[in-house]
Amino acid sequence: MKDNPILQLTKNGLYCEAGDFYVDPWQPVHRAVVTHAHSDHARWGCGSYLVVRAGERVLRARMGQEALIEAVEYGEAVNLRGVNLSLHPAGHILGSAQVWLEYRGEVWVVSGDYKLEADVTCASFYPVPCHTFITEATFGLPIYRWNDQSDVFSDINAWWRANQKAGKASLLFGYALGKAQRLLAGLDSSIGPIYTHGAVERLNQAYRESGATFPDTMVAGLAPRSTDWSRAMIIAPPSANGTPWTRRFGPLSTGFASGWMQIRGSRRRRSVDRGFVLSDHADWPGLMSAIKATEAERVYVTHGYVGVVVRWLLEKGLNALAILTRFEGEQDEGTGPSPPADEPDSGEELLP
Repeated sequence: MKDNPILQLTKNGLYCEAGDFYVDPWQPVHRAVVTHAHSDHARWGCGSYLVVRAGERVLRARMGQEALIEAVEYGEAVNLRGVNLSLHPAGHILGSAQVWLEYRGEVWVVSGDYKLEADVTCASFYPVPCHTFITEATFGLPIYRWNDQSDVFSDINAWWRANQKAGKASLLFGYALGKAQRLLAGLDSSIGPIYTHGAVERLNQAYRESGATFPDTMVAGLAPRSTDWSRAMIIAPPSANGTPWTRRFGPLSTGFASGWMQIRGSRRRRSVDRGFVLSDHADWPGLMSAIKATEAERVYVTHGYVGVVVRWLLEKGLNALAILTRFEGEQDEGTGPSPPADEPDSGEELLP
């Protein structure tokens, strides 16, 4: 990174020495500023957490009631040992934030994970001007271009209706935090009853307590044995696929909602009947648009197709560098094709 940076890459992740805190640390640390509550960004066991108020209940559902969590509003000014800090909407999941940092006139923004398409379950992304922008690159290939989510939800609801006519339950897989709630918000509840896996319902409760609204749901495991599953939509995490938990539903059709479904073969690898391309990350045009809108002089790229994005930005005349990370990716979005290996001669700064 540049001389005297606001953030340094350490064995525990991005560290601000002046403010003595970490942003999305990889290991438990004394003070963490957290972009959102997914497990690859919010590690259990930190001494304290700073998070957007909208995501406080979700983070507490993950970290436990005893966790020391300080919550601030979007845009609220915080000063940590002379470093000015504020959190701004990232549009990824409920309470997701970009971290704005200012120290001695230099401004950095850590994006965390983000998407540009608005949805009703979280505050919408907007660009934050800065000198240095740290961006994700989960779907950093030109082939990743999302269709309008209204079309995706229309396809999901049509699939549900078709399954009903065939006498089959509809079992739809999506990550328990964020994706599941977005799916629920897009379902047409007039079609039939909606059930959830217990892991999804626990986070539904945190969303509802935070003010989010979506159709009524029931935990599938608490439903009577006489339940007619052929009319039902069941939302579950990917880890439930192929487990004994699914046997209670009788004849069923399975679906999976993920950006990786855009790649041929992903549905087959997941052993599901239908794939729906719906991601909570920015697609290629979204990444390029977000980076441009920050007007950043320097762009660090991490988490995903890092080398591809860096090379593209360099070709466009931007000062782009790579940051290697230990981030694993969300369980539903982090199991797609492996990103290409970063090449040391391609202009990236490969940091350990």
